[in-house]
Parts: sequence; structure tokens; C-alpha cells
Amino acid sequence: MKIEGWILIFVFAGLVALIARPMGLYLAAVFAGRRTWLSPVLAPLERGFYRLGGVKDASEQDWKGYAASLVMFSLLATLALFALMQLQHLLPLNPHGFGPVAPNVAMNTAVSFVTNTNWQAYSGESTMSHLTQMAGLTVQNFLSAAAGIAVAVAFARGFARRGTGQIGNFWVDMTRATLYVLLPISILFAIYLMASGVPQTLAGSLPATTLEGVPQDIAIGPVASQEAIKMLGTNGGGFFNANSAHPFENPDPWTNLVQMLSIFAIGAGLVVMFGRMVGDERQGWAILAAMCALFLVGTGIAYWSETQITPALMSAGVDPSLGNMEGKEVRFGLSASALFAAVTTAASCGAVNAMHDSFTAIGGMIPLVNILAGEVIVGGVGAGFYGILLFAILAIFIAGLMVGRTPAYLGKKIEAREVKLAVLAILASPLAILIGTAIAASTDAGRAGILNPGPHGFSEILYSFASTAGNNGSAFGGLTANTDFYTYAHAIAMLAGRFLVIIPALAIAGSLAAKPTAPASVGTFPTNGPLFIGLLAFVIVIVGALTFLPALAVGPVAEATANTLN
Repeated sequence: MKIEGWILIFVFAGLVALIARPMGLYLAAVFAGRRTWLSPVLAPLERGFYRLGGVKDASEQDWKGYAASLVMFSLLATLALFALMQLQHLLPLNPHGFGPVAPNVAMNTAVSFVTNTNWQAYSGESTMSHLTQMAGLTVQNFLSAAAGIAVAVAFARGFARRGTGQIGNFWVDMTRATLYVLLPISILFAIYLMASGVPQTLAGSLPATTLEGVPQDIAIGPVASQEAIKMLGTNGGGFFNANSAHPFENPDPWTNLVQMLSIFAIGAGLVVMFGRMVGDERQGWAILAAMCALFLVGTGIAYWSETQITPALMSAGVDPSLGNMEGKEVRFGLSASALFAAVTTAASCGAVNAMHDSFTAIGGMIPLVNILAGEVIVGGVGAGFYGILLFAILAIFIAGLMVGRTPAYLGKKIEAREVKLAVLAILASPLAILIGTAIAASTDAGRAGILNPGPHGFSEILYSFASTAGNNGSAFGGLTANTDFYTYAHAIAMLAGRFLVIIPALAIAGSLAAKPTAPASVGTFPTNGPLFIGLLAFVIVIVGALTFLPALAVGPVAEATANTLN
């Protein structure tokens, strides 16, 4: 390991901390309906959308109405995106003349982008027309991210409010998330990417000649606009199959750093926003500190592991001092590749700048563990915030049992209803992951997709269901996932991982919003200090270990052991 690699990792963490507060303050102002510097331009547009949709911005919903609006909107968006992919051959902006997307892949993709998973069982540049990429996939990148932010804001209101069952208005929250947060930042980000060499054009390809004199066409298109929201909205679905390893998506180390920062920016800001909404900013920083501790430990292990050479490279005579450069871009190197892998899986982004399938056994296990932790280490926009608050409720409940007091968080008593709902939400993804993996590993249809035998093949299956149920979208890359079995199984996992977490979270928000706030007393467990930070991180690790250790032992741990013995 080199000192430059550690400097990159800690500089990145420091930059995230610097971004978190201004982003959090801005988010708090936006969702409180206060005037911002964009209001003179966007407020009339916002009001126009409300009039067009028949929405009264002053009216609010209880948790059931909020959840119903989200589910209805997601269903309509899924159907619209599926229809677009089926009809793309009849529509303009299809320079390559692509036909309709296979129904099973179209269904999988529609569910994937609407749930903010962006799992791709296809190659974008050889499957989707420009119109589908722009009006379908890029639009859903905005809307699915906005929906996640809206749920996070509603969940925060559950702790901030008292004596009311109202947690906001889904349509208002989603509109503000899109107009005031995602759209303006994405425009600036896309301009930066274009200035850095990322294509933004309606042309279909670029003629080129290789060094051997062979002519070829290089696919291009409206890449920068999709790339910007892909990162900012923690979507991860790339215009190209190679994703952020492709130089037209991620040209150089500077764009690589900015993309990683954009993945964490809103997720980190949301926890600061939470602290402002509940009247104690330290509450948000405590949650961010727990996230940061888990992230730095995982990133350090991944970086160390990738500096080790694999047995296959050793037998091929590769210089051990180079580390494991297989599947990595030379322009990024080991540290930036390991950091990107940790960032994209700590958040539920799923973009990749290296092939996770080529990581060492332990190095590849870290991205997998990040997802299995529940995507709460910063997490996807909104999803990581309400995900870690579910663990905070569980941690407070455990602390209450230990000291023999009624658990309370931010003055709200945590009772049986909230704990049951939190446990239901926390177990939703693990159930989808483990059941899906078990079925795939024990059936011919599931095993047929494995390209690597043994423990690594099992890891490929486990990673695929972790990625889909965790709404991440990245993959080990060694699994054939466009078969009927995997497209439908992964779609079920994506739906479970999204809505079986969101609906209980909203129910908790509604329950807490209706409760009064009790003042802190001498016996109140402090939730803004080191003790709470340690307890929260400990609960996340223990729940993950107890749930997934047997599966990890069969996959990456067994592979690492075999490599050591060899």
C-alpha cells in the first residue's frame, strides 16, 4: 500500500464532511418550503406543476396516503418505461435501429430503474435507443431518486413533529426534490463532464481506426446528462456496458473523484438535514460519524486486499509489487478503484470503475458486505438515511432493555409497534437475498448462469441477489443474468428491497409523528455522542454478521481460504 492511496481515501472522507453541512442546510430549507436562491426562477415553475397535477401544496397526507401515492406513481412509471422499451423501434432518435427490448429484460429494467436499483441485464450501447436512454432511463433516474429523498424527508418529519399523523405530501416533496436539488446540480455536473470529454450528442457513433489499421465505430450519444444524475441520484445505470470504467463516462482521475463525491453528497446532507429538522444538528453528525467509521474500515480492508497479488497472477509471473491490477483501469490504479468500489456499494449506487469479479476474495467481499449491511453506510439518496434510522430504533430498543427503561429516541417513546415495523423492514432485504440465492444455487436454471465454478460462482449468485434486493445494481460480472429465471427473480428481489422497507418506514413515521415529545431527563440515553455512535455501528455489524456469515463462509471466505492454502 502507498501513502498516496491513504491520502486519497482520507481526503475523500474530509471532502464529504465539508459538503455535508451546506447540502444539509439547503435540503432543510427546500423541504421546509423556505425561500432559497433558486426560488425566483423555480417557484413559479413549481406552482405550475401543482396546478397542472391538481395538487394543493398546503395539504398533507398521513402515512397511508403518502405510501399509496408512492406505490401508485411507481407502478405507472414502471408500465410507462416498459412500454417505451417495447416501442422504441417505432420511435425517433434510434440511430442504430435497435428493435424492441426482449419482454423479460424490459420488465426487469423497468422495475430496476423505478426502484432506483439500475441493475442492467443488457448492454446499454447495443440495446437502448437514444430516446429510451433519455426519456426513459434518465428520467427515471431523476424520479426514483426524488422518491427516495421524499421518503427520507417524510421519515424525518415523524421524529420532528408531535401530535399529528401528517408527514407531508408525497407530490410536493418529490417535486421539490427534483426541481430544487437534483435538476440544478445535475445540469452543472453534466456541463463539467462535457468539459472533461464526456460525449453529449444525438449522433449514434464515431468512426475510428485502430493502431492496426482496422476501422470501427465507437458508440456515443447523450452520455453526460445520464452520467450526472446516475451518480448524484445513486442510480448507477450506465450508458455503456463498461459503466464508469469507460473513458466516455469517466475520463480521468478528476472526474473519478467528482463522481465519487457526488454519490455521497445528498446522502451525507440528508443526515445533517435531519439534525436541523429535529432541532439538534449533533444528532445528524452522530449518524454520519457511525456511517463514516464503517465506511473507512471497509475501504481500508478493500485497499489492503487489492495490493495483494492473486494466485493466478503469481503463477503467470506478474510482479507482486503491482498488486491485483486485473480488471482495473490503469488511469485509476488500486486505491481509486478500491475506494470507488467501497463508495458505490456503501451508497446504493452500483456504478463501477473496475470489475468487482476480478477483485481478490476479501477485496470483493467488502463491496458485498457493504450491500448486505442494508445499504445504510450513507446509502442511496434517502434510502440510506431511513435505513440507518431503522437500525437506530433497534439500537435504542436494545439500550433500553439493557438499562431497564422505556426506550426513547429524540423524545419519542419507541414502543412495540415501532420495533416490530423496524424489524420487518430490516429483515425484508435479507429474506429476499437469502431465499433468492438458495433457490438459484439449488436449481439448474440458477446454476446455468454461473461462469466460475466453486465458491466464486456462489459469490456471484449471492452478490446478484444482494445487489438487486439492496437496490444497488452493481454485479460481480461473471453471472449470465438475462435469462428468464434471473430477470424475474431479480425483479421480485428489487421490489421487495424497495417497498417492503419503505412502507414500514412510513408507518413508523406516521406513528412517531402522532406522539408527543417527552423532555430529556437524567436517565435519557444520549444519542448524539460516542456511546450511541458505537452502539449503532455495533448493532449494524452484529445484525449483518448473524444474518449473512454462513453465506459469506460458503462464498468469499471459502475462496480466500482455498487461495491461501494453494
